Amino acid sequence: MTGRQRKNNMTINLEFDKGGGLLPAIAQDYKTNEILMMAYINQESWRKTLETGKVHYWSRSRRKLWLKGESSNHVQLVKEILVDCDEDTVVFKVEQLGGAACHKGFRSCFFRRVKDDDLQVIAEPVFDPKEVYKK
Repeated sequence: MTGRQRKNNMTINLEFDKGGGLLPAIAQDYKTNEILMMAYINQESWRKTLETGKVHYWSRSRRKLWLKGESSNHVQLVKEILVDCDEDTVVFKVEQLGGAACHKGFRSCFFRRVKDDDLQVIAEPVFDPKEVYKK
């Protein structure tokens, strides 16, 4: 099966075979261009994202389809999708509902930077994960 999908009479070819069925997907704030997260998509999550306008990913750890925000209500609404020249990476430009993309409570998963030989936190948490992900 190829990565070919159809929407609005447009053929979109993504090279899922290159990545063993998974492609990197970067979520970026559509207004600020801030990188929010990076995850993976497969053909099923790609199709669901196009159908619903909400970003779906493939969870490698849970080995299942994952609607971003299904637990936290921090859903990502698609505003634009960019595809790289090799058709093996996508950028979802999104409206991040709930103010945070990171399951650790930060707006962006990229809340640390390398400083000398350590990781330095450079952001403040937006929510408390213990409260949001009560189990």
